[in-house]
Amino acid sequence: MRVVFLGPPGSGKGTQAKIAGKRLGLPSFSTGDMLRKAVQAGTPLGRQTRDVMAKGELVPDETVLALIREAAASAEARSGFLLDGFPRTLPQAEGLEKMLSERGQALDAVLNLVVPDEKLVSRLVSRGEGRADDRPETVRERLRVYREKTEPLTGFYQRRGLLVSVDGVGEIPEVAERIARALGPARQGVA
Repeated sequence: MRVVFLGPPGSGKGTQAKIAGKRLGLPSFSTGDMLRKAVQAGTPLGRQTRDVMAKGELVPDETVLALIREAAASAEARSGFLLDGFPRTLPQAEGLEKMLSERGQALDAVLNLVVPDEKLVSRLVSRGEGRADDRPETVRERLRVYREKTEPLTGFYQRRGLLVSVDGVGEIPEVAERIARALGPARQGVA
């Protein structure tokens, strides 16, 4: 089973992808975590990523796709995997689709966590980490960028019959149960 978790910042996709991964016995790959690990391990991709990030630039799609390709080919991903934070754009989604196709694979489902903007702002501002990007005005800008760059993926995956929207409001276990029910049909190949 191969599943992408979509949702705006603060929707809980990282937390929920980890929970779903444990339930399904599948690895959950967060591109942010993967980039940090590659940099720490000093891999060729990590060295390339470190230099790009040090310049304050965005990591190119090809580099992120290479990290995903590496993870998808790992022994732990033999039975499938969950992706959190990737793809973020239509070119990345197309790259993922091509990469999987070359391996004779496809996504089973794309889970979209739906949370109202004001709830997202409240969640992110109240995290208590004091991060500069958790101020209300910054959070609203991150949501605007998400709507512009990532939200079009919902239509892309809906046209492919893969999109499953899940209400992301509620306690973590409650949302996890909704996700488990939503992914149930995907386990039988019906997204």
